Amino acid sequence: MSAEEQNPPEDEMSFADMLAAYDDGRTDTLQIGDKVNVKIIAIGKDAVFVDTGTKIDGTVDHAELTDEDGALTAAEGDRLDLYVVDMNESEIHLSKALAGAGGLDLLREAHQNQMPVEGKVQATCKGGFDIRMVQRRAFCPVSQMDVQYIENPEDYVGQEHLFVITQFEERGRNIVVSRRRLLEKEQAEAQQKFLDGNAPGALCDGRVTRLAAFGAFVELAPGLEGLVHISELSWSRVENPGDVVREGQTVTVKILAIEDGDKPGRKKIGLSVKQAQGDPWQTEIERFEPEMVVPARITRCMPFGAFAELTPGIEGLIHISALSFTRRVHKPEDVVTPGESVRVLIKSIDRENRKIALSLKDVAGDPWQTVTETFKVGQVVEGVVEKRAGFGLLVNLAPGITGLLPQARIGEAATPGKIEKLKPGDKLAVSIDKIDAEQRRIALGPGDRADDKDWERFSPAAENAPLGDLAAKLQAALDAKKKT
Repeated sequence: MSAEEQNPPEDEMSFADMLAAYDDGRTDTLQIGDKVNVKIIAIGKDAVFVDTGTKIDGTVDHAELTDEDGALTAAEGDRLDLYVVDMNESEIHLSKALAGAGGLDLLREAHQNQMPVEGKVQATCKGGFDIRMVQRRAFCPVSQMDVQYIENPEDYVGQEHLFVITQFEERGRNIVVSRRRLLEKEQAEAQQKFLDGNAPGALCDGRVTRLAAFGAFVELAPGLEGLVHISELSWSRVENPGDVVREGQTVTVKILAIEDGDKPGRKKIGLSVKQAQGDPWQTEIERFEPEMVVPARITRCMPFGAFAELTPGIEGLIHISALSFTRRVHKPEDVVTPGESVRVLIKSIDRENRKIALSLKDVAGDPWQTVTETFKVGQVVEGVVEKRAGFGLLVNLAPGITGLLPQARIGEAATPGKIEKLKPGDKLAVSIDKIDAEQRRIALGPGDRADDKDWERFSPAAENAPLGDLAAKLQAALDAKKKT
């Protein structure tokens, strides 16, 4: 044997020395009911093995560390807080809660150390529930069974939960427990974890818990809610939050703000659904160009026009003057109604100021474009009095086409008195004197001028009136003239 082997360096330790040093650092003082922080060292088929800090490793049943779907929620290297529920010279069994072992002394110790104990809800009773734990009867007030209001206590009968003992008297004959305290503690931990990991600007998923007229509340972590104001539910205009989301729905939200609430420990969290989806003025606007005719939905009417939505979040204005060529519009509701589907022409797009000018009338066509084909100078037509003004009568000749019969020209009529008595809506025969399509003007004259008796042919009364000798001769002459 070499000298080096006979005398190993001082900084090197034999296996026996290391084992002794390892054992010296461990303790065998664990007792049933102790709470210990352990590290997972291996995962077996039916159990998880942990380092208990003693010479004996511990085991935890798989079921203790699985979720509702049976999936294991822990991995090697994870640390857990567990309770010693059973032990012998070769094994230490641990659990997330005390259950089934230790009897009255265990319950007393659980009360003193505020350790959770597993119990089963046996039945409802006056003011709460009968709980069976470690072969003992306990009482849980209805207010301490859950963090939420319990509408139907019978739903809890037969369920197994963890409880903390809040009152232990009369040598165990009076035991009062609370599940709510454990739930509130779990919620506080989950809430703090969420707040530590998320800040304004973060995207996260939540569940819609309730709706109000001003928005929707979304649960981000157990017991931690934020508000999505109605203006942040959608890029479209929203009148009723229920039109966009429903209770129980999972939504993706963007955190806008996290502030301290009115009560200590409470947080006010502002959320947005629409901002989590992206701004349509950045993602959708490129689809639209001026002079395009596109479908739209009327969203609201104002005195100056109507707003129409081209796609969720992108609205344009149809000015009142762009609603119709064929009628004089006094209010937008005369032409369109909110919710109505229409086709509009895009006149202009101002991306910087997020404004779009639309036209409804240009889609239907401008009747003034073909006015010279419809009417001819000298033609006598029947119109409808639209309005009486000091300067004359406005007479509608066709949808969108109105001409002016000047007051000075009314005296040229064969019966000017009848014209003076006409009201809006009355019919009137007029002659086309002048057409200015560019200026959208038509000058009219009376259709029954006094110097032209030929107008009598247009009178219905003339068709049925008896003819005198002179009138009969005049009619015969007119008929003969037509034949030549």
